Amino acid sequence: MTTKTDAQRDAEIREEDALSQETATEPEAVETTAPEAGATEDDDAAAEAAAEAELAQLAKDNAEADRPSGVGQGAAAIVSVALGVVAMSGSWLGTVASARESLIGQLNTSQSASVATQVSEVYGDSWHAAALVGGVFSLIALIVGAFVLVRPAFGVPGRPQAIWIKSVAWAGVSLGVLGLLLAVAKYSDLLLGLPKTS
Repeated sequence: MTTKTDAQRDAEIREEDALSQETATEPEAVETTAPEAGATEDDDAAAEAAAEAELAQLAKDNAEADRPSGVGQGAAAIVSVALGVVAMSGSWLGTVASARESLIGQLNTSQSASVATQVSEVYGDSWHAAALVGGVFSLIALIVGAFVLVRPAFGVPGRPQAIWIKSVAWAGVSLGVLGLLLAVAKYSDLLLGLPKTS
């Protein structure tokens, strides 16, 4: 009987040891596997978010690359201002046209012509030629400036025109209008008309 009881006790002790070892190892296994699964999910989520951000940035860069930069509009606005300044200050072409008309007037006017005819043919025609050339430059400046101002209506919707382009284009339009008024005044002899002769 005693041996049987010892054997039973040994068996019970072994079972208790085995159970205690299993219970001791199970939490450790849970503790070691749970954080690894959570870390993997966090890493996957972070990688996915980074990939989405990179794709969004790439799409934004492509969209910006497809949009017009406005360089042509800015250049046209500057050309408009330059033409307006040339129209008001005079140009090489206007000087040549004026000198040509003066020469033609001298060749076509006889020595016996009246003073009024000589003044009109030699100086008046050259003055009108310079006014005409200035008016053409002013008209071109006005057209180019107006084109720059209305260009966004036919361009990419939702992309506003740069403020400096609008400002320069308005300056070109203003100079063109002013140059046209001066050209008309010069050509019609309202401004610095020919002197009256007796």
